[in-house]
Amino acid sequence: MRIEHIAIWVQDLEKMKTFYTTFFKATSSELYHNPKTGFKSYFLGFDSGSRIELTTKQFLSPRISDSLGYTHLAMALGTKADVDAYVAKFLKAGYPLVSGPRTTGDNYYEAVIQDPEGNLIELTTD
Repeated sequence: MRIEHIAIWVQDLEKMKTFYTTFFKATSSELYHNPKTGFKSYFLGFDSGSRIELTTKQFLSPRISDSLGYTHLAMALGTKADVDAYVAKFLKAGYPLVSGPRTTGDNYYEAVIQDPEGNLIELTTD
């Protein structure tokens, strides 16, 4: 198991991408855009293998706009069966399932749970 990525809500996606690629030599993915939801993101990779996902939406809700920054922590677990097994463990322990398991538009198999203080943890395949 490893931390797959940390996601950050941002206002200016291009400015933030330029910051991380310029100062930290991150390499950027192509822009992902879901026209149905207005969601856009870049994955920024580092030599160590860690990644940051910069995210924005066309119309950020006041809840998001008031708390730009940390979005979620993603944990790579292995296979779809591993994700499903972890979801079952969390549900049995009484932790809420926020979404999934599902395959997203950018082909991630994921589920999102909350930790005891409500922070989002995205469970993904490798």
